[in-house]
Amino acid sequence: MYYVYVLKSIKDESLYIGYSSNLKLRLKEHFDGLVTATKDRRPLKLVYYECGLSKEKAILREKSLKTGFGRNYLKNRIA
Repeated sequence: MYYVYVLKSIKDESLYIGYSSNLKLRLKEHFDGLVTATKDRRPLKLVYYECGLSKEKAILREKSLKTGFGRNYLKNRIA
């Protein structure tokens, strides 16, 4: 399984979008400050995720969520 996930910074309310094959481990890395892109935005909370069978589709979905349309979708979905 591959997961596309969205974290929200409680500190500045920014969103981080990523993908992983091991969501539990990846979230722990984010929460423990081991990911450069999010370590200064902690604390974080998981606000959205999707799962699928294909790594390629997870990468495409991650990229689509990072577009203006994707961020608008997320804003409406997690609001």
